[in-house]
Amino acid sequence: MKSIAALQAVVTATPFDGEPSDAELDAIELEMPLILAEVDLLDAQIMTIDRPAAELDERRIRRARNRVMTTRRDLANRLGSGEVA
Repeated sequence: MKSIAALQAVVTATPFDGEPSDAELDAIELEMPLILAEVDLLDAQIMTIDRPAAELDERRIRRARNRVMTTRRDLANRLGSGEVA
């Protein structure tokens, strides 16, 4: 039977302080418009879970989906053009 004590030291050698790095915070800030658009889409979809979607609900979901797609396109264009490192 092998002991795993040696493997534990490798796994826990670098302590995790629990805070995101500056690069991770910058990435979150860059993607925040997309995150908010996806939350709006999810909210619109959640409202129709327990009942049939009315015409107003369908428009709300369609607008939210279009906003997500537009935001994704803008983010991809920014990242593809090299504007953001």
